[in-house]
Order: sequence, then structure tokens, then C-alpha cells
Amino acid sequence: MHPEQSDAVADLDLISRTGWPDDLRFILERYPREVWPDHVNLAGMARFWLEIHNGFRRAGAQLQGATGEFREGLVTPERFRAWYAPRLQTFLGHLEGHHNIEDYQMFPIFNAAEPRLVKGFDVLEKDHGTIHAVMEQMADAANTFMRTAASEGDRMRYAADAYADAADRLMAMLDRHLGDEEDLVIPLILDRGEEELGL
Repeated sequence: MHPEQSDAVADLDLISRTGWPDDLRFILERYPREVWPDHVNLAGMARFWLEIHNGFRRAGAQLQGATGEFREGLVTPERFRAWYAPRLQTFLGHLEGHHNIEDYQMFPIFNAAEPRLVKGFDVLEKDHGTIHAVMEQMADAANTFMRTAASEGDRMRYAADAYADAADRLMAMLDRHLGDEEDLVIPLILDRGEEELGL
């Protein structure tokens, strides 16, 4: 993160922000979401990246839905665990890998292309750290739940509730982060084009 941006970044904390301030919306205002789908510069990389984001949204919703069904007693602990464990591991692994690509490959390209958005990309990079911490909490809660015997009724319910709370926190943060990230990245790509940006 750029040292001169630290105070401004703190004011845009993932947990409390509700979108970008005016000084980071100047390209988005020229390219609002309704023009994205048909824009000539929405090419292969941008479409692929948006699909990855939508994949995270779908996978997160599936995990939350399955957890809700388990908590309502619609599926046995054994069936839920067998379905859930590999999907959670894949979800968290892909999310971590995606963030690394953004932090070390994509964000430096965008910062060089448009210095007026550096603060925004610093905010997004900080988001990744915040999300990673909640991912670890979610993984710990899930591991506790997985190790709790089905015969330990109250303990299992407590473990399931702790996991579900962590999962809800993660998905709320992720939803805000993905939308804000798209609102910086896609307008910049539409404005400059993928070839000019070097994507």
C-alpha cells in the first residue's frame, strides 16, 4: 500500500463502506453498469474476470443454502459434511488464488494506467487482507463443526451456528468487495481497452 494513502484507505473500510466516494467514481460515471454488456471494449479478459466473480457469488450462495438446509434438519450431518467439505475447500482456495493474482499482477497494471485510482486499488488490496482473516475464521469454525460428532447434539448445533455466522460475515464482505472492485476495474478497461492496458 502507498503510505500517503493510509488514512484515506482507513476511511473506506470494507465493513462500513457503502460504495466509492466521488473522487473514485469519475470513470464509473462515464461507464455505468448498464452500458457494460454491449460495450466494444468488454472483451475476453474482462468477461472472464466477471465470470470468476459471478462464480464466487454462486458458490457462496450454494454453501449458504446447503448450510441452511442442514440447520433446518433437511439433510443429515453425514450427507452435509460429505457434500460440503470439498466445496468449501475449493471455494476458499480459488478465492485466495484470485486475490493473489489481483494483488500482484492486475492491480499494479491498473495503478500504472490511472494514478487517480491508486487509492481505490489500495482499498481493494486491504479488503483482501480483511477477507482472508474472515476466511481463516470460517475455516476454523468449519473444521470444528466437521470434528464434532453427530451424537453431540447441542455441541454440534453450536458449532454449526458458529460456522454459519462466519460464513454470513464472509459473504457479506465478499459481496461488497466484488461489486466495488468491478466498479473500478470494468470502467477502466472500457475506457482504455485491454490491449492498451496490457491485459
